[in-house]
Amino acid sequence: MYSVELKVGEKNLRLESGRIARQSAGEVLISYGDTVVLVCVNYNPEVDQTVDFLPLTVEYRELSFAAGKIPGGFIKREMRPSDNEILSSRLIDRPLRPLFPPDFRNEVQIIAYLLSSDVEHDADILGITGAATALLVSEIPFTIPVAGVRVGLLDGNYIINPTLAQQENCRVNLVIAGTRDAVVMIEGGAREATEEEIIGAIKAGHNECIRIIEIEEKMREAIGKEKIEIIEPFVDETLANEIKDKVGTDLNQIFLFREKKARQEAIYELIKNVVEKFSEKEIEDIEAKVRYVVEKMIAERMRNMVLEEKKRFDGRGLKDIRNVSCEIGVLPRTHGSALFTRGQTQSLAVTTLGTKSDEQRIDAIYGEETKSFMLHYNFPPFATGEVKPIRGPSRREIGHGALAERAILPVLPSEETFPYTIRVVSNILESNGSSSMASVCSASLALMDAGVPIKTAVAGISIGLVKEGAQYELLVDIIGDEDHYGDMDFKVAGTKDGITAIQLDLKIQGLDINILRQALDYAREARENILKIMSSTISSPRSHLSKYAPKILAFSIPKEKIGEVIGPGGKVIRRIIGETDLKIDITDDGKVTIAGADPELVKRAQNEILGIVQEAEVGKTYKGRVTRITNFGAFVEILPGKEGLLHISKLSRQRVRRVEDVVKIGDEIVVKVYEIDEMGRINLMRVGEDWQRK
Repeated sequence: MYSVELKVGEKNLRLESGRIARQSAGEVLISYGDTVVLVCVNYNPEVDQTVDFLPLTVEYRELSFAAGKIPGGFIKREMRPSDNEILSSRLIDRPLRPLFPPDFRNEVQIIAYLLSSDVEHDADILGITGAATALLVSEIPFTIPVAGVRVGLLDGNYIINPTLAQQENCRVNLVIAGTRDAVVMIEGGAREATEEEIIGAIKAGHNECIRIIEIEEKMREAIGKEKIEIIEPFVDETLANEIKDKVGTDLNQIFLFREKKARQEAIYELIKNVVEKFSEKEIEDIEAKVRYVVEKMIAERMRNMVLEEKKRFDGRGLKDIRNVSCEIGVLPRTHGSALFTRGQTQSLAVTTLGTKSDEQRIDAIYGEETKSFMLHYNFPPFATGEVKPIRGPSRREIGHGALAERAILPVLPSEETFPYTIRVVSNILESNGSSSMASVCSASLALMDAGVPIKTAVAGISIGLVKEGAQYELLVDIIGDEDHYGDMDFKVAGTKDGITAIQLDLKIQGLDINILRQALDYAREARENILKIMSSTISSPRSHLSKYAPKILAFSIPKEKIGEVIGPGGKVIRRIIGETDLKIDITDDGKVTIAGADPELVKRAQNEILGIVQEAEVGKTYKGRVTRITNFGAFVEILPGKEGLLHISKLSRQRVRRVEDVVKIGDEIVVKVYEIDEMGRINLMRVGEDWQRK
């Protein structure tokens, strides 16, 4: 067994290997305080010769026992991964993938188990460092150390690995992954932060990554295994040259087409023609190999166009944004809707407003959580003209939805001022790159169309990169092919005042801070232009909600009165709901939310509940209903469930012989409380102009 330790932030980070899970190619037990994650990496020694990419899978799982919990539900065991586990798996995958050798095609599986949680720190960042270290000490040819940390900006100070409680108040909250020389991955959100605040967080995080890499390298030097050799490239050099010769000048035809579909058809025809030229030779998987080489040729040509000629696939300048159009209120019966189109990427966003009972309840490892805002992203196959089965949301859909949700969160109203549960669904109707950022724009428009009082509009943009050595060019608003053949997809979302979400994915082995700074400046300029276009469609939220949205009233009652409102066995609240057909939610702290289509019924239910919790006051006048008659007076209900005695002597200014001569059961009369005795009994007197029954 070998272990190393380093203080990171406020806790000690410990890496250990050689004690458990020893049959894995590489294993590391990484701990931070009382949070412990086991990471195991393994690979298939046999290469699938039909695969032309790295088949890497990452599975991050939070085991309930880590926090001393038993899983909920009927089965009482961990089942399919939660959204949070999927997002964490993606977070671990993204900084590792670009650091594998380009020709390595063995299947690799990384499994990270959360074994112990202090319910104070995130475990996902431990997965990044643990997985990188496990790969380094294994025989898998992964040789570039990388580490990950979380950085928060709190009260003007950058904090490494802030606690969950601290993250609630952080102005910036980013996960940074980096090698010794460069930043590889960024993920996180902010509260309209400036570019300089983001750069400061990136610098602070990268400096800490460099410190962690030192102990990773100590592990590798002490227990690292000899690396296996990469067997052979997908296409050998001789065949690759032969394919290139047969492609020849036909490659030029592809670059004549500016539209995605026409270009795809041209590529398909080119591959088909080249494959036919090999018909006399028996070469295994020739179509896949031709496609592989043609893709490499297109990438090389596209990159030269950008670097040498400053030209792009679709004819735009390097900083030009595609044509943008916005529409709102596109669906008649929804609570809010918007159609955002940027070039050949189109998002239809729909906002739905619900009540407290519609909140998402999450049984997380850190405890039960509720979400009153959800943004879901759907990417159907027809968005790219393809035929595929439609199943549950993919990992990509979950990831894109989470990014767009994070971008919108900082501008949402508080639950106190807007007590609705909000769900936004972004449906991608066509896609040619940057659909997640289109979702941010369409969601912002749909929320405004729904009358949700968001602070300001939010827009997003993707910045691409082509880099060869020291020469590079940034591309604003990348299309799908520029993402595919380029080196970077840098998504930045925000308002006119600052950044709210950021995500960096690379295909190269890192970026220096100067390129990141320039990319952020380009993103701000593009974002401001898009916000101006959006503002010309709708500049502020509608002043009223849709007539189809529920009408909600929220107010508070004393905690000690909750039982009276609910009644024995729920009798009182069920009666109110039955009479009004409303949704009524009461929380343990006394917050009441009433929702329904008819505002008059909503108000009626509110008055009844307030009446139940209200106490009678001496000297106050009430309109009550006679509920019982005795020979000495009448009992009058002045508040729901609260009766007072109207003595016969207080029924009229004149002498009354029989109570029934003046009032009867069911009569509504005006009375005043003139006394509440020591036993809490309410005594009433008749007031008003007409005391005598006609």
